Amino acid sequence: MKRDAHLFEALLPIILLIIMLSLNVLFFDDTLAGSNQIALLLAATIGGIISHRIGYNWEQISKKIVSTIGSAMPSMLILLLIGSLAGTWMISGVVPAMIYYGLDLVHPSIFLITSVIVCALVSLATGSSWSTVATIGVALIGIGKALGIGEPIVAGAIISGAYFGDKMSPLSDTTNLAPAMAGTDIFTHIRYMTYTTIPSLVITLIIFLIMGLSFDFGNSVVDVETTRNIIGENFNTNPLLFLVPIVLITVIIKKVPPIPSLMIGTLLGGVFAIIFQPQIITSVSNVTGNFSKASYITVMQAMLGDVSLTTPDASVNELLSTSGMRGMLDTIWLILSAMVFGGVMEAGGLLQRITQPIIRYARSTGNLVAATVGTCVFFNTTASDQYISIVVPGRMFKKSYEDKGLKPELLSRTLEDSGTITSVLIPWNTCGATQARVLGVATMDYLPYCFFNLISPFMTMFFAYLNIKIRRIKKK
Repeated sequence: MKRDAHLFEALLPIILLIIMLSLNVLFFDDTLAGSNQIALLLAATIGGIISHRIGYNWEQISKKIVSTIGSAMPSMLILLLIGSLAGTWMISGVVPAMIYYGLDLVHPSIFLITSVIVCALVSLATGSSWSTVATIGVALIGIGKALGIGEPIVAGAIISGAYFGDKMSPLSDTTNLAPAMAGTDIFTHIRYMTYTTIPSLVITLIIFLIMGLSFDFGNSVVDVETTRNIIGENFNTNPLLFLVPIVLITVIIKKVPPIPSLMIGTLLGGVFAIIFQPQIITSVSNVTGNFSKASYITVMQAMLGDVSLTTPDASVNELLSTSGMRGMLDTIWLILSAMVFGGVMEAGGLLQRITQPIIRYARSTGNLVAATVGTCVFFNTTASDQYISIVVPGRMFKKSYEDKGLKPELLSRTLEDSGTITSVLIPWNTCGATQARVLGVATMDYLPYCFFNLISPFMTMFFAYLNIKIRRIKKK
């Protein structure tokens, strides 16, 4: 016979997970290489035992696990294709050309604020933070490294801009999902988000501008010139290479789904490598006298595994190396483990049990919005998926907002300000794991610099507690 879990029973798997993750940070250099995955699976085991004790059988639990993994499958396929795209864009010279011209065009002191704006515009046009980070973001990381700016800082600027655009774009899946869960339309939702989102972005831009103006670039000038010279010597930096990202952005704007869009970008990168970089084709394949064979081997290798180019400068070598699909496997392993944990916790009703007291004590508008924010962050941390962090709290709090006479756009805005935005700050969340792998910067390293993502949840609570622009249903 089924029964509701006690609060301690529901919390126990999460407590154990936090302990194990903390120990992993202390004892392992690379927690993404397996230790965090095992911690998630062990915590899921405890959750499964508790779920079984309160009346759920293995068939019910396993069915939920499979369903949860299935919901994350598109993200994992996209992640694999991002690995391949990074590989072909490197050997084709697309990313090196972005770095080459970027170093010449962008002044170092405004590089960080420029990164935020560029990523925001691209993400706004495409509706995809993932595609923005995997393309423009990778190039900006290279430029920042050449300028001597810390990679975590640059990653924070990239993610801040990309998630602003993703959040405000009508093409974004989460921007469509949030109003659907709350019961409003997408354009009312977007217009209402501007009240909290624009101030968050302005504060973010001011912080990055101050950081850029106060940074000492004197020691990095030689590195910049060296990097440009080495790229120019090893790659054909023809401006026609920019047709590849332009085509990719265009097909995404045309609402071509992410998976075929990324495949188009990947294959186009391979074609441009054969046309513009024959010397790279020969160098990577170690095949001479048979260009067709060399092209096949190089493009295939770039898509599937490690590709590195040797230059006189070790730091430039690091810029010009990719790991293809193979480099994404640890991240996919992490996502699978996180989905198992989230599925077990949801199957036994453990997540819902933890959030019940939160709803009960959320009496004022400010407390209700704060409770929604906390619940979204909680689901991002435990269920490890931004969609779950929007869907489940949206269902949970919809009636509470209605009972308090609050319009649904307040709920939809809060879901985005906390669910969408904070997903990238959790190392084992699909978003956090993906962006860390794509940018080559650990989630906890870039987290302090994701100012937009950190400010947004507090901004929405600030507006609620001060009763600023809180829309209420007019009583007849």
